Amino acid sequence: MEKWFVTMKKADFNEIAAKYHISPILARLIRNRDVAEDAQIDRYLNGTAADLYDGMGMKDMDRAVEILKEKIREHAPIRVIGDYDIDGVNASYILQKGLSGLGAVVDTDIPDRIRDGFGLNKMLVDKALEDGIDTIITCDNGIAASDEIAYGKDQGLTIIVTDHHEIPYLETGEGRNYQMPPADAVVDPHRPDCEYPFKGLCGAAVAYKLVEALYRAMEKDLSGIRHLMEHVAIATVGDVMDLQGENRIFVKIGLNMLKSTRNAGLKALIECTGVPADRISAYHIGFVLGPCINASGRLDTAKRALALFNAEDAQEALRLAEELKELNDSRKDMTEQGVEQAVEMIENSSLKEDKVLVIYLPDCHESIAGIIAGRIRERYYRPVFVLTSAEEGVKGSGRSIESYHMFEEMSRCRELFTRFGGHKLAAGLSLPEENVDVFRKQINELSGLTEEDLIEKVSIDMQLPLAYLSQKLVEELELLEPFGKGNPKPLFVEKGLRVISPRIVGTNQNVLKFQMEDARGLRMDAVYFGDVRACMEYMKQKNKMAFTYYPSVNEYMGRKRLQITVVHYR
Repeated sequence: MEKWFVTMKKADFNEIAAKYHISPILARLIRNRDVAEDAQIDRYLNGTAADLYDGMGMKDMDRAVEILKEKIREHAPIRVIGDYDIDGVNASYILQKGLSGLGAVVDTDIPDRIRDGFGLNKMLVDKALEDGIDTIITCDNGIAASDEIAYGKDQGLTIIVTDHHEIPYLETGEGRNYQMPPADAVVDPHRPDCEYPFKGLCGAAVAYKLVEALYRAMEKDLSGIRHLMEHVAIATVGDVMDLQGENRIFVKIGLNMLKSTRNAGLKALIECTGVPADRISAYHIGFVLGPCINASGRLDTAKRALALFNAEDAQEALRLAEELKELNDSRKDMTEQGVEQAVEMIENSSLKEDKVLVIYLPDCHESIAGIIAGRIRERYYRPVFVLTSAEEGVKGSGRSIESYHMFEEMSRCRELFTRFGGHKLAAGLSLPEENVDVFRKQINELSGLTEEDLIEKVSIDMQLPLAYLSQKLVEELELLEPFGKGNPKPLFVEKGLRVISPRIVGTNQNVLKFQMEDARGLRMDAVYFGDVRACMEYMKQKNKMAFTYYPSVNEYMGRKRLQITVVHYR
């Protein structure tokens, strides 16, 4: 059972409304997103590229720029080594395009998820040496590859790390001892000695900051790389970063660029997935385009997605886009099977008593472990690790809840892993098969999670009666976009509502339509997309109900009607 609470942050909403020419409702919603000072509100509503911070403020950015200036002048071969997910592929493309635009001799390599695993490894280093590479730049990886980087350095390579993951550390009596890789430059806003003001960038954003700083240092026109912001936007949403601060600006700018993108590959992917180009939103990146880009790295090779971005011929771009869409369709089927298997294991074993779920699915394709973990987390509201059998031992992915810092908790039993890394809410790991049961036992013993922690909290912006809803308000709410993690879609609540004529509709019978009526007799159309049958049964037992919701305008046959989308009910 969820715990509902209404956010009660204080401010003079009428004053904010008057100053920024918005309604008091919108002023309250902005304050609820921890945007309080005048400068913050102005940046939130009107932020532009001019409000982005100078990448030279990142630790080691100056060193990375100086090294690359020299390598470009010397025509030294440079290799970008990315990751196989949406962030790593976009970061690779940004560095490749940015560096080649400066005349660099540059190519890319992306690890194979099955053969290579995550990030830089000895095989990739050896391959670079065989190919006569002088300099490696990592993106969206590298911060946890100290041994591999030391090996590459011993072989005479120059290595620059650009990453955004947490820095590995060892706990000592004097605190944390951070394990910084011995690269020539390490650019990662999570470095404890990095004073860059915004820590929440994705790997592609860090890569863009490097390219931008390099163009400035070499006195080149920045207009030649601005289009790369659309790739920063895709990676930011796809890697589920908080849509706050710089991320919000990057995504707003990038979404606007995507509406008229000149990238043949992106244009083809938008077309073949049926995304409305003129109304493209963060939702379309997160749930339509992004999964197709990720599917190549999950089920085949991420080099396919990179090839899509590099496609110059429209026909070739469409062929590659259709292949990615087909891969994603296959991934959906595999995911459903994996989720069903995981649920069955939990319900029929002692797993359901655990506060941290460690689920071993040996036959599951390792590429979809993270997706399954996310689905199980949504269902049980617990931190979840899904483990699969790999060529060497066991690999897995974790997805967490707000009250559980996954990376820190894993660091407390790091001796069980051959490799691990991640963030507060997501992680990846490798371990010997004999350690699986030990891991499950130890991670639960260490968790410290309480029953209260395992109750999902539903944060509601405000109680809003139906009479306050209007098409003008719905249009004004668009000023808060893009929506996503860290900047959720506004959520309102109203109670004492009577349900009228509920019915399940849709080709897949997965939409519940009804009308809700308030105490004054005001009626409004509503839809619900969750477990529609359970909701229908609940409605039959209640005379009046409470709903959390957000309003929208439903347009059909040229007619526009207000409509409520229900999120929770009781």
